Amino acid sequence: MLDRFNGLAPEAAEEALLACCASPGWAARVAAARPYQTPADLVVSGVTAFDELGWAELQRVLAAHPRIGQRPSGGGTDAEWSRREQSGVEGADEELARANEAYERRFGHLFLIFATGKSAAEVLADARGRLGNDEETERVVVRGELRKIVELRLERLAESVAA
Repeated sequence: MLDRFNGLAPEAAEEALLACCASPGWAARVAAARPYQTPADLVVSGVTAFDELGWAELQRVLAAHPRIGQRPSGGGTDAEWSRREQSGVEGADEELARANEAYERRFGHLFLIFATGKSAAEVLADARGRLGNDEETERVVVRGELRKIVELRLERLAESVAA
């Protein structure tokens, strides 16, 4: 089912995986676990590898994401997926910018949320609500939100490379 992906050179497979999660170590690990029999096998492998990332590596992954409400630049797969994921937040630019700034001052990294299917009002409410979290609680929330993004992107990747 994933013959095309399984047949990629390691570097090409890692490049494709980096659109899902911007951790080179993660991408190398998931690529090295090939061949995958089904799309679900790829997703499970990727999520399992993600769950083992430490906070320092997650900060690197976070830094690769655009701020919520800011249109990602570039034409790569990750930018295309970000635009799609953030499509519901258009129209709240100033409010989201203020919420992003407050969040970054509070936690030292960008505000990340699984925005697929969420309206601007929902995202803004989540951003404001999460400002009340302590550092440890917010790290757990961020990990969970990032995990959902990685899982969705792995599903998209599996669909796009299935042959």
